[in-house]
Amino acid sequence: MRGAKTMTPVKLSALAAAVAVAATACGGGSGSGGSSASGKPEGYVSINVNEPQKPLIPASTNETQGAYAIESLFTGPVKYDADGKLKNANAESVTTKDSKTWTIKLKKGWKFHNGEDVTADSYVDAWNWNANLANNQQNSFWFEDIKGYDDVHPEKGKAKKDKMSGLKVVDDHTFTVELTHPVSYFKQKLGYYTWAPLPKAFFKDPKGFGQKPVGNGPYTFQKWTHKKLIQVKAWKGYKGDNKAKNKGIQFKAYSGYEASYQDVLSGNLDISPQVAPKDLPKRKADFGNRAIDKPFAATQSITPAFYSKTFKDVDPKVLQGLSMAIDRKTITKTVLQGTRVPATGFMPDLVQGYQKLDTDIFTYNPKKAKKLIKEGGGVPGNKLWIQFNADGGHKEWVTAVCESIRKATGIECVGDSKPDFQTDLDDRDADKVKSFYRGGWVADYPLNVNFLKELYGTKAQTNYGKFSDPEVDAMFKKGDNASSLKETVKDYQAAERRIVEKMPAIPLWDYAANVVHTDGVDNVKVNYRGDVVMTDVTVK
Repeated sequence: MRGAKTMTPVKLSALAAAVAVAATACGGGSGSGGSSASGKPEGYVSINVNEPQKPLIPASTNETQGAYAIESLFTGPVKYDADGKLKNANAESVTTKDSKTWTIKLKKGWKFHNGEDVTADSYVDAWNWNANLANNQQNSFWFEDIKGYDDVHPEKGKAKKDKMSGLKVVDDHTFTVELTHPVSYFKQKLGYYTWAPLPKAFFKDPKGFGQKPVGNGPYTFQKWTHKKLIQVKAWKGYKGDNKAKNKGIQFKAYSGYEASYQDVLSGNLDISPQVAPKDLPKRKADFGNRAIDKPFAATQSITPAFYSKTFKDVDPKVLQGLSMAIDRKTITKTVLQGTRVPATGFMPDLVQGYQKLDTDIFTYNPKKAKKLIKEGGGVPGNKLWIQFNADGGHKEWVTAVCESIRKATGIECVGDSKPDFQTDLDDRDADKVKSFYRGGWVADYPLNVNFLKELYGTKAQTNYGKFSDPEVDAMFKKGDNASSLKETVKDYQAAERRIVEKMPAIPLWDYAANVVHTDGVDNVKVNYRGDVVMTDVTVK
C-alpha cells in the first residue's frame, strides 16, 4: 500500500488517513455541472485524500494518501483489477522459465504525458535510480532481489556502482531482469506502483519532478497546493484499459473524516473514502445506498516499539497477554458499528495464503491475560501508550482498546495522539514511539508474503518497531527461494505460525471501507485495497 516502507510495499493502511491537516475543510462543489466556488472544474470529481508525506515519486511513496495521486499519474508493467486479479498493463508479457530470470516485453505506442516514448530504458533507468543508496528512496528495498542490488545499495559505505547488473535492455521494448535467486511471486510484486517507469526529465531534476510529476498513467498532473489539494486531469493519450470516465480529480485535504463527511453531506465534496467512528451509526440514514461498506485486504494492529523502555527485551508472553486483554468482539460491534472483523491472524482472509491460526491469543480472556503478563515479567511502570494520528478517526477505538486493557489487567493505557499522519510517521522514522503505534497495513499485492516479510523482516523498511528474529528471517528466506508460488505461500504460512510465538504486533481487526458520496457522482466502486477506483467514477 497502500506498500512497505512501502503495503505496501508496503503502504500504510488506507484508513490510517490524512497526512496533512487543512485548517478548515476544503469544499469541493457538487458533482454536477459548472465550476464550483472553490474552483473545481466541470466534470471533475473531488475526494478527501490528504497531503502525501513525500514528493510524488513512485519509489518515494509508501502510504495511501500519496498512493492515490501516484496511481492516477503512473502505470507500471502489470496491475491488479478491483478484485485483486493480476493483469498486464504497460507490459505485453512478463515471462520466466525458472523464476530467476524474467523477460518483460512492453506494449508499443505508450507515451509519457510529455510525449516521450515509454521504453525499456524508462524502466531500467528508473529501477536503477530507485535502488541506489544515494537517492534515499523509501521503497528502494523492493529491488533487493535483483542481481547487483548490493553494488548500488550496500549495507555499509557508498554505492560502488550506479547500475544493477541484473537489468539488461534487449531492445526498445524488451528488457530482462536477473534475480539473485528464484522469486516465484516476482510478477505479483510488479503490480506495486514503485515499479513504474520514469521519463528522461525526471533524472535532470528529481526534486522538481516530485512537485510536478510527468507520468504515463490515466491522468496528467495539473497542480499541487500543499496541504490543500492535488489536481489531475484525464489524459486522452492514455493507452491502458482503465481510461478515466471523468474529466479529472481533486484530491482534497481535510482535518479529519468528520469534516469530509459533513462536506459530502452538504454537497461540497463528492466522496469521502472513509467515515469516522462517530458518524458510522448514521451513515445509512444520511446517504442510503450512497453509503458503501466493503471488506478489503487490510488489517489494523498495535505494534510494539522494541527499542522503547516499555518493550525492550520484552518476553512475548507479555504481548500475548495484552492481546488477550483486548475485547475485539465488543469493540468492533459497538465503537466500530460492526464494520470491522476481529482478527484471527496477521492478515485478512482476502489474501492468498490466509490461514486461521490455531491459537487463542486473539480471544478475550482477562484471567489468562493477567497470567501471561505476570509470567513474562510484566510491563515496566505498569503503563503503556498507543500512538495514533488524530486526523484518521482512531481516537475512539484507541480509547476503547486502552479501557479494555486497563479493565482486564490493571495496566494503565494511554492514547498518544499525534496531530496528523505525517507527524505520526515522522515519529516512527525517528524511533520516538513510547510503547505501541497504530499499525494499519493494506496489501500492496494480495499475497501473505506482503503482510509478513514487508512488516516483520529485520531489514524491512516498514518495520518501524524494529522487530528482529533470525529464525523468522530464515523462514522468510526459505519462502523466497521456493520453486513455486504454491510452495512460497506454504513456507510463509509456516512463518506466520512461528510469528505467533514471537508477537511482532498485536492484530486487532480486518478492515472494511466505509465510503459515502453525493448524488452528483455515480459508479463509485472500492477495490481490493480499499481505494475508490477513481477512473470509474462518473459525474452526473
